[in-house]
Amino acid sequence: MTHDFHWSNAYPSTRTPVFARNVVATSHPLAAQAGLRMLARGGNAVDAAVATAAAMTIVEPCSNGLGSDAFAIVWDGQRLQGLNASGRAPAAWTPEWLRRTYGVDAQMPVRGWGGITVPGAVSAWAALSERYGKLPFEDLLAPAIEIAERGYAVPVIVQQKWALAAKVAELVRQPGFAETFLPRGRAPQVGELFQFPGAARALRLIASTRGEVFYRGEIAAAIAAQSAAQGGAMTAADLAAHRPEWVDTVEVDYRHGYRLHEIPPNGQGIAALIALGILRHFDIGGLDPDGVESQHLQIEAMKLAFADVYRYVSEPASMGLTPADLLDDTYLAERARLVDPKRAQPFEPGNPVKGGTIYLTAADESGMMVSFIQSNYMGFGSGVVVPGYGVSLQNRGHGFSMDAGHPNVVAPGKRPFHTIIPAFVTRDGEPQMSFGVMGGHMQPQGHLQTLVRMVDYHQSPQAACDAPRWRFNHGREINVEPHMRRDTLAGLQALGHEVAGLDDSYMDFGAGQFIWRLGDTRTQGYAAASDPRRDGAAVGF
Repeated sequence: MTHDFHWSNAYPSTRTPVFARNVVATSHPLAAQAGLRMLARGGNAVDAAVATAAAMTIVEPCSNGLGSDAFAIVWDGQRLQGLNASGRAPAAWTPEWLRRTYGVDAQMPVRGWGGITVPGAVSAWAALSERYGKLPFEDLLAPAIEIAERGYAVPVIVQQKWALAAKVAELVRQPGFAETFLPRGRAPQVGELFQFPGAARALRLIASTRGEVFYRGEIAAAIAAQSAAQGGAMTAADLAAHRPEWVDTVEVDYRHGYRLHEIPPNGQGIAALIALGILRHFDIGGLDPDGVESQHLQIEAMKLAFADVYRYVSEPASMGLTPADLLDDTYLAERARLVDPKRAQPFEPGNPVKGGTIYLTAADESGMMVSFIQSNYMGFGSGVVVPGYGVSLQNRGHGFSMDAGHPNVVAPGKRPFHTIIPAFVTRDGEPQMSFGVMGGHMQPQGHLQTLVRMVDYHQSPQAACDAPRWRFNHGREINVEPHMRRDTLAGLQALGHEVAGLDDSYMDFGAGQFIWRLGDTRTQGYAAASDPRRDGAAVGF
């Protein structure tokens, strides 16, 4: 299970890998420590993941909350198991109803009740704990409750995103937002105390009922009542009908025995698989890892992947094809032949059938590894906060299409196209790495770029995390980070890429967390990395 990384780091960073037999990595240190507390008490990686996820809803509200959705991949010691805890559309939602109610046409509403699907994160915590956990569910939420009641000093990156959100008028005017997140009439300052008593109350109820109260109890009734009072479609029946779904992963083989695993649609993880499957047709390992040739091939593979994903991916029942069709070896080889090493191109979908998110990862010395992600979408999400309970609701419904001819068209009880994707890597059938890279459509792009650095260029997880990234947007347009090499930047422009740099790397270039298995987990353990683009930490013992 070893890998010949060179542990030197050519990129600006104040972080070094963390080596331990029990580890947690996420984008806020207090949440990472919450998970570590569970491991120290004899809990396993799932217990740590749930405790970390609950704490993250308190310490990084600009990215997730009690009203988030979630996905997970778990190596339980024998096999991989995926969990899809994304929520479904209210029963009243049709394109016609949404147009009539909200006056929208081409796109779903961004803020307010018109973008809120049933939140799934709480159900993910309960399902993971029930199937795999060792500690009592109430114990897992205790750190989050303590943080919410006592408060915490707001860190640098979280404060930056909070302050930016406070300038978005449409967000601030949503019911409950200002009262909850702008308690002094403004965003908290760096180091200022923020307390979240409503969320503490909700977490206590969730803890004592194993999440039942959120879908078929007091909190569910409060959500439904607020929806009815404010013209939303969410009902108690919509919430009661929610069930998380255990799923098998979809995967693609890359090189040297490595296989990347993702959650199947309705998520966009398949984009990373398609891009990696295209890239394996090129000898990228012989190229300069930071040079123009390597970056160009990765960008073009990613563009081809997104062309297909945006055309075909939705909830599986409405796709009209299967993930296997998009990952077929012959089809991926055909797509790879479209890549021109000498010029950038815009790409159209192929024909495969002929005829603001938080991420965390945890691992323990027994070998259990968890890849977990939850998100409000678009920072604070819908902006709606349920009074008295601190439940800030996501706006995942914005991911639906209003086009009646598109497989992702909105419909009652349907799950929308999702951007949040946990990932996992095996090697020769054995667990190797649990990882994720947050940030909208940057996520599969981050999966691709970091994995190529580790597998093809033997860069350590922390170096791969720190390295400069690009982000494809549309057509030939990409963004690049300021610390990308100047000759590479000039070379990409010469090939026809329309390049623009962005200073804000929080959402635009993603933020990753990585746990790499070094060998025997009871002796060597793991190497963990945490992205310097966030406030987070990798911790262990």
